[in-house]
Amino acid sequence: MNNSSRVFTPAAQKAQAERGSSKAYAQRIEEGFPDRVTPELAAFLAEQDTVFLATATADGAPYIQHRGGPKGFVKVIDDHTLGFADYRGNRQYITLANLSENDRAYLFLLDPARRQRIKLWGRARVVEGDTALIEKLFDKGYKARPERAILFTIEAWDVNCSAHIVTRFTESEIEQALATVQAKIAELESENAKLRAQLAQVSAPAGSPQ
Repeated sequence: MNNSSRVFTPAAQKAQAERGSSKAYAQRIEEGFPDRVTPELAAFLAEQDTVFLATATADGAPYIQHRGGPKGFVKVIDDHTLGFADYRGNRQYITLANLSENDRAYLFLLDPARRQRIKLWGRARVVEGDTALIEKLFDKGYKARPERAILFTIEAWDVNCSAHIVTRFTESEIEQALATVQAKIAELESENAKLRAQLAQVSAPAGSPQ
């Protein structure tokens, strides 16, 4: 048994068979999905400043919560485990309550600038009172108060297609791009000024002051 049933449940496979897409996914179902952190996944995580965490109640009622932080706030703990600091928020504790009775969890990561998205199936748990772990996961200088840690064990992950992802950039990404453009403009202006000065010298009448 591989982990393909975590992604394509029997109900999903039945729907694929009924709607004619079974052949497209047959090999993937046979091979299974990656369940550990690859260099490519680690590099993707290092660029993300937002993630959506899905949990469910004991009877299956779903809930999705946005989590954010500095780029790379979701850290790689080991080959199968991710972790991030849980900051003080609105104190509803819905995610924490769900995980206390159902550890099934799902992470959805979307990178609009690069038009990429990755989805991860797994299990999550809340870690309270582990100051060393929180220290490891907390990004120094970030203006938030970490209260606990959440660890996510990967059971399967997959890369979604880029269809319908609208390209968007953060303020920081725009500022970086603009700084590059401004530096290039300054370089071209300087080069243009030098060329104008050289042209003026060449065009000056004989005997005129240089």
